[in-house]
Amino acid sequence: MLRTKIVRRKIINKRKTKVGSSAQGRLRIIGGSWRSRVLPVPDAEGLRPTTDRVRETLFNWLQTDVPGSHCLDLFAGSGALGLEAASRGAREVVMVEKASAVCKTLQQNIKTLGASQVSVINQDALEFLNQQSAAFEGSLKFDIVFLDPPYQSALLEPVIDLLPLATGTKVYLEARKGDDITVPQNWSLLKDKHAGQIHYSLFEIEG
Repeated sequence: MLRTKIVRRKIINKRKTKVGSSAQGRLRIIGGSWRSRVLPVPDAEGLRPTTDRVRETLFNWLQTDVPGSHCLDLFAGSGALGLEAASRGAREVVMVEKASAVCKTLQQNIKTLGASQVSVINQDALEFLNQQSAAFEGSLKFDIVFLDPPYQSALLEPVIDLLPLATGTKVYLEARKGDDITVPQNWSLLKDKHAGQIHYSLFEIEG
């Protein structure tokens, strides 16, 4: 597969810190119909809710894409990205999360919000992609895909290799600043930014 490399930045180790309400084991939805709702976040290793600042920037980038969209949050964790998308009008959000305890909290938060458009799958991300590949019929049927795995997992590139994405799909990618990540050449970089110790990007799949 032809690939292109994201510009390398100096490596800075990510500490387990959270911004705003997330620092106290809480997640605050920042926009849409559930704006300012605060939800619990479980204490789990590697769980790193995307900060308010980064989410606000990301969803400003996606403001015309989210309403009516079908979204995949492949490393759901706290649910920060998937629930934010649902709050802002996504038609469907599929969350994939490996940790059973984290899934239970996600399911409770979905129930609390009455978020019938959101579902949770308790499964490893790579297993999910491998098992569902036959059903994709050549491309994964989502408009927006969020990729935000634990930094120490080294899962971004293996997952990217397994994603059969349709032309026009938007992909959000979050990594530790300084990590070398390569993506296929048909991933067109739309936006690229860093905040503190993280580097985040928005791509669009070209034909």
